[in-house]
Amino acid sequence: MGAGIRILAAFLAALAAATAGGVTAQLRQDYYAAVCPDLESIVRDAVSKKVQAQPVAVGATIRLFFHDCFVEGCDASVILVSTGNNTAEKDHPSNLSLAGDGFDTVIQAKAAVDAVPACTNQVSCADILALATRDVIALAGGPSYAVELGRLDGLVSMSTNVDGKLPPPSFNLDQLTSMFAVNNLSQADMIALSAAHTVGFGHCSTFADRIQPQSVDPTMNATYAADLQAACPAGVDPNIALQLDPVTPQAFDNQYFVNLVNGRGLLTSDQVLYSDARSQPTVVAWAQNATDFEQAFVDAITRLGRVGVKTDPSQGNIRRDCAFLN
Repeated sequence: MGAGIRILAAFLAALAAATAGGVTAQLRQDYYAAVCPDLESIVRDAVSKKVQAQPVAVGATIRLFFHDCFVEGCDASVILVSTGNNTAEKDHPSNLSLAGDGFDTVIQAKAAVDAVPACTNQVSCADILALATRDVIALAGGPSYAVELGRLDGLVSMSTNVDGKLPPPSFNLDQLTSMFAVNNLSQADMIALSAAHTVGFGHCSTFADRIQPQSVDPTMNATYAADLQAACPAGVDPNIALQLDPVTPQAFDNQYFVNLVNGRGLLTSDQVLYSDARSQPTVVAWAQNATDFEQAFVDAITRLGRVGVKTDPSQGNIRRDCAFLN
């Protein structure tokens, strides 16, 4: 390697470290300690009530967080509603399947926070979504982890900004890896975060091409394919959705990876993580070791929570109502 290339490489590495460090320094776990010291317990209680009433809120909230962070960063822009002259992110075709219970989880938690006088209008919707995501994961038996806070809510939400930012269920390993890399997430982060599909649902249309009677995807378990064909026949109601994890559908666990090893990944973008030899060793390792998976997941979702965050008042604020700009 020439001296010039070495210098450039060192500069780029330092720049990346400074960028990541800047975000990490601005986000901190005790961000609200002075103004709303009971924030985490307030959010946890509200989220727990929501999940008890509607267990589907678990998968819905995790998915909402992911869809938010990958478009304009983790700034709650996905929660904003469309107005007469603007179609918001949530009305983009890729977001129409976001379940209402995810949005409601954040709205309920925000209401609980604002009901405490010291906390009223002090906590961003973006941070409440990050906390709620942690809490639904823990409530479903997954790992609890410290959440970095200090995000501001975004000022822009446009449907056109979603184009090309979210991975469709047809993506292969290279496409998935590239899309996550754009957000400073590694292939291992991508595999770990894909395990959010251990909870939640997939509409028949998202995997219909894999179960065509004359051309069943060869990477799919034959018995599983037959079950899916029975549940999603031709002409099925487009609102029908099946559990992403057919074994432990309401538990946040490493069963997702066990399913992949057994050919029971629902989406192409799930099963490819096992069928592609490059990612298969990671899938097998996490199928065999839940502790290692959980640590990788915590690291990955912490990095996800840093994507594109806004901490400068010129970029965002604290919304009084998560669905509307101030």
